[in-house]
Amino acid sequence: MIAQHRSPVAREATNSRRFSARGSIRHALIALAGLAALAAPASAVQAQDTQPPPRSERIKLSGPRFGLTYLNGEIRDTIRARTDSDISSIITQFGWQWERQFNAGDTGPTAVSEWVLLVGGLEQGTFLPSLSWIVGMRTKNGTEIGVGPNFSPGGTALVVGAGVTRRAGTLSIPFNVSVVPSSAGMRVSLLTGFTIR
Repeated sequence: MIAQHRSPVAREATNSRRFSARGSIRHALIALAGLAALAAPASAVQAQDTQPPPRSERIKLSGPRFGLTYLNGEIRDTIRARTDSDISSIITQFGWQWERQFNAGDTGPTAVSEWVLLVGGLEQGTFLPSLSWIVGMRTKNGTEIGVGPNFSPGGTALVVGAGVTRRAGTLSIPFNVSVVPSSAGMRVSLLTGFTIR
């Protein structure tokens, strides 16, 4: 059998093809490794997104409330016509607030739902009840804002409230201002109180 001798040019072409194939395989493996590295965090994020959110912690923060309410002339006329009582433009308020706070984590704001029952005008011998349901948000530093329906002898209206809560140990002290505009007139209240948790 006669051995076939390839020319140096043919050998060089074959070696060149082998190195080229090895280089292509190496580049393909590097590219796959890079794609796998990029896909891993994306798949981890996807896996986190498909997980159910953590259960929220419900915190009850109820307590007494007291303060003052300013009544403009229109709302005073409406109350006078409906209750047959003559009251001044500033009345006291005493009552109770039932509050539930929904904590979803240590960062970001929390959702708040409040029922506020107040009785106004006791210092003037009148009984003016008011019930508000306020839903809103509270930041981690205690600043809060909310809105909801209000029911009183002045009629049904919308209440908008804002304020801040300061904490000292287990004691929480809120300072809130609320505005109740309606077709019957306007009321502005300043309230405070305390809650012990």
